[in-house]
Amino acid sequence: MGSKEMKKPVFDEEAASLLVKELRANFAAGKTRSYDWRVAQLKRMIKMMEDHEPEILSALRDDLSKPELESSIYEIALLKNSCVLALKELKQWMMPEKAKTSLTTFPSSAETVSEPLGVVLIISAWNFPFLLSLDPVVGAIAAGNAIVLKPSELAPAASSLLVRLVGQYLDSSCIRVVEGSVPETSALLDQKWDKILYTGNGRIGRIVMAAAAKHLTPVVLELGGKCPVIVDSGVNLQVTARRIIMGKWGCNNGQACVSPDYIITTKDYTPKLVDALKHELEQFYGKNPLESKDLSRIVNSNHFVRLTKLLDDDKVSGKIVHGGERDKTNLKIAPTILFDVPRDSLIMNEEIFGPLLPIITVDKVEDSFNVINSSGTKPLAAYLFSNKKKLKEQFVVSVSAGGLVVNDTAVHLAVHSLPFGGVGESGMGAYHGKFSFDTFSHKKAVLYRSFAADAPLRYPPYTSKKIRLMKALLGGSIVGIIRALLGWS
Repeated sequence: MGSKEMKKPVFDEEAASLLVKELRANFAAGKTRSYDWRVAQLKRMIKMMEDHEPEILSALRDDLSKPELESSIYEIALLKNSCVLALKELKQWMMPEKAKTSLTTFPSSAETVSEPLGVVLIISAWNFPFLLSLDPVVGAIAAGNAIVLKPSELAPAASSLLVRLVGQYLDSSCIRVVEGSVPETSALLDQKWDKILYTGNGRIGRIVMAAAAKHLTPVVLELGGKCPVIVDSGVNLQVTARRIIMGKWGCNNGQACVSPDYIITTKDYTPKLVDALKHELEQFYGKNPLESKDLSRIVNSNHFVRLTKLLDDDKVSGKIVHGGERDKTNLKIAPTILFDVPRDSLIMNEEIFGPLLPIITVDKVEDSFNVINSSGTKPLAAYLFSNKKKLKEQFVVSVSAGGLVVNDTAVHLAVHSLPFGGVGESGMGAYHGKFSFDTFSHKKAVLYRSFAADAPLRYPPYTSKKIRLMKALLGGSIVGIIRALLGWS
């Protein structure tokens, strides 16, 4: 007789409830709170990546055909850097922060104590399946939490590898990975968590937030949006074109939440910019980019069809000035530039998340700010290329976005001293570096007093003099206190 195929255990609401109960018990036992435990997990994560880098590269190649450089640098190296930073700074992060006190509580001292939230859920995305899964985990570990990670089912090779490696290297009594799709995610969302961090699109973000609201669970939503690039005249066109290309097609072929979504420039400057982009694209990816090994493929057939519909829209199908080639069998679309795209077209009213880059024009570059602000949403990132100091200042003041970069694209993600997060429909909350630690920590206010100097004025019976003195103490004015003591109004 042939051997029976092993059935995968069902992960339903009951299984999710048992998992959370187990993790809560281990958290309550204080296992995750110690500095030594946190350091051990972070060191094990670094070792995990060092021991299995070839397997990680292979999984990313299977899921997305990612070039080795993108996988090595944007997924593994950035993740290692997060671990190294946390290890270096953790003692300082964990230390109570002294706080000033006032005359009202004199004599006293105060501090803010960072304590772990408890058991947290991290739901990650498919486009950077290792970085976006484990980078938030670094912050949650550093803050001392128990963690459940739900990787995206749209990157199955990475998801399967994460289950195996996390189980092998990290403390499975406090850190778990749950694979699956909608049923498994729904079972997890039905549970009470102490925080949920979700990376993905706004539609699912609303579902996550609604589920969290039932338990008053705080959420961090890392979403996306249409990230604009403003290009002023008089810039170094070669450098500008290269940096736009690397932020767009050099980041998973446009499948990144911070990838440039569209360009705004003046009518007069457009021909020069288009020529520069065309030239650099050919230098980077050759005359037939569909055969380039340095471009990722589209994640699956559904997204390929979605992007094809954007290109085939009657309003834009005749606007292609470069690229447009497609390979349905291998899920590849060449880097594509579209010029003079109508603002009411489909491609200008949803996040593209792919290798298509429309260009729209304005009469004056300053009008670009109105174009962005009139869209009704705030992007996750916005970019400006300019040499003009006044325009840069106006850009920072006028454009509301999760992050701004002047004269480059996407590189702010590598700066750990900057928060990464959205605003409005591009998300809420932020992480990276110390911001990750703070995101998964509760800032507990602590005030210390002695039994000395127990002033009777706070106790009944209340008198007009006590009222005047209490008002003066709360106001913090020495002169006011003296006047109250002397009985002056």
